[in-house]
Amino acid sequence: MSVNEREKILQEEGQVFPGKTYAEVVLGPAFREARTHLLGPMMAINKAHLIMLKEQRLISPEEAGVIAGAIRGVDLEALGKAEYTGEFEDLFFQVESELLRLGGEVAGNLHLARSRNDMGIAIYRIVLREKLQEVLASALGLQRILLAFAEEHTDTVMLGYTHTQQAQPTTLAHYMTTMADSLFRDIRRLIAAYGNCNRSSMGAAALTTSGFAVSRERMMELLAFDGMVENSYDAVSGSDYVAEIAAAVQLAAIHLGRSVQDMLLWCTQEFGALKVSAPYVQISSIMPQKRNPVSFEHMRSLLSSCAGNAQTVLTMMHNTPYGDIVDTEDDMQPYAWKALQVLEQIYRLFGCVIGTVSVNKETLLKRAQGSFATVTELADTLVRTENISFRTSHHIVSGVVKKALERGLAANEIGLPLVNEVAREIIGREVSLDAEALRLALDPVHFVSIRTLPGGPSPQEMRRLIASRREQLGVQEVWLREAVQTCGEALGRLDATLTGWRTGS
Repeated sequence: MSVNEREKILQEEGQVFPGKTYAEVVLGPAFREARTHLLGPMMAINKAHLIMLKEQRLISPEEAGVIAGAIRGVDLEALGKAEYTGEFEDLFFQVESELLRLGGEVAGNLHLARSRNDMGIAIYRIVLREKLQEVLASALGLQRILLAFAEEHTDTVMLGYTHTQQAQPTTLAHYMTTMADSLFRDIRRLIAAYGNCNRSSMGAAALTTSGFAVSRERMMELLAFDGMVENSYDAVSGSDYVAEIAAAVQLAAIHLGRSVQDMLLWCTQEFGALKVSAPYVQISSIMPQKRNPVSFEHMRSLLSSCAGNAQTVLTMMHNTPYGDIVDTEDDMQPYAWKALQVLEQIYRLFGCVIGTVSVNKETLLKRAQGSFATVTELADTLVRTENISFRTSHHIVSGVVKKALERGLAANEIGLPLVNEVAREIIGREVSLDAEALRLALDPVHFVSIRTLPGGPSPQEMRRLIASRREQLGVQEVWLREAVQTCGEALGRLDATLTGWRTGS
């Protein structure tokens, strides 16, 4: 590159930090994200650090009073609307400048024995735990709706599918409790991620802690962290706290998306199982008959975007050095926030849609009655009545199905003559079961009712399972209420403590 070309770039970009394009591409967007998401946690850490410094007698009561007054004097509303000007490198230095303006030179001691490194990680962890609390609240709300829906449909017989083909009769409750159990596991993963996220990095400073006698334990307590990242190198370098959240969110989005795909299929006229309520459908601009369940379509696409944002977190982290580095910080964190936001919103929307949907029970039952999905029970029945192996029974029933299809018969139109015809071909004799036993063996309601093993679709077993899941839900709801309350009370105490401080106190 020639000298003239270099000079042209510097002329356009500026001779000092920050360069015009650098500010446009990196610093400006990061500042806007920070003022929206990071300002509150940043101020909470300022308050907690001040309290700890005073308690450890690293600053005098008089200094603490001055700094407390400066913290109270910061115009958070104005900062929340501020635009990036390049005067300060980032939001941290802008806040620090404001504190120095309000508190004078003494306010510079607020940064004693800490770094943007340990402070930044603590801020990210606080932001993420708050967003996890919101996601978990919506997930638990959806869980309650799913269980209520399942309880309403313990007797709603429908076909279950494997490889997208009719497999065996089950119930809508059986399917919905499957969704509830998948969601329960997603909630457990999110709670586990919360536990690893809600740990304090404060006191690690840049990398190696500090020679000042700060209390890492007190900072952990003041900020309502459940634990501490003990190794100071790990505290500012480890990023698995956000990776674990991203992985849990990605799985949750994928799991719910699979069921959303089923819901869309069930809403088709051909399937005829579900009818989405009016608030969640849209019409066609040209076709008067259309009633489009686009709420499910939007959920499917947004859940894909959620999974994609979560994957971006993991991709950005891949092959980065183990240390404090921007790859795992300002540029990456917003993708985690967006993924969490979308998941929380879709949990609420799915709950609204599924909680108001209409089910065509008659169509589902009629389809099951005419389906050959019941014939597993016919094979089981022949094992019981004919003293033959299941494989032999399977051959008989397979032959019955083949001949019925050839003759245009539905499953509930199969009679003893057909069964005996095939039995003679395979075992050389007629079967001993009577017409009533055959009818029951081909009845989907009977099929479901006798499957009472743990986790089976019988109404009795489904009611037991739903009651069990409600107990689990109750435990998780208590945990979340206590977590939210603990964090809220701890952060509230920071303000209460500083409110009484004055210069000389």
